[in-house]
Amino acid sequence: QVQVVESGGGLVQPGGSLRLSCSASGDISSIKAMGWYRQAPGKAREFVACMTISGGSNYADSVKGRFTISADNSKSTEFLQMNSLKPEDTAVYYCTGDTRGTGCQFGTWGQGTQVTVSS
Repeated sequence: QVQVVESGGGLVQPGGSLRLSCSASGDISSIKAMGWYRQAPGKAREFVACMTISGGSNYADSVKGRFTISADNSKSTEFLQMNSLKPEDTAVYYCTGDTRGTGCQFGTWGQGTQVTVSS
């Protein structure tokens, strides 16, 4: 079993930056990838970014060049650096821990952290 907990959300002005963190616990050795999804009010949850334990990563087109996913050396904490934030980035951001090697399509979800981009 793997558990993940997000942190780092908040209110930021357009053009600003935020760094989200996701801490994994439990059977960390079973994690194949960790990633981020987000859900805006009235919209479906959407993929943001995913990084495998080998270091490979992929991003949604909407965040490419602005968001960067990374992990610490222990691979138990993952980060999402968000730059040049836009109002449309406002959403609850969820971390996921993938133990099945699905490229973050399926995994354990955290409780989410709110990101609000507004002036």
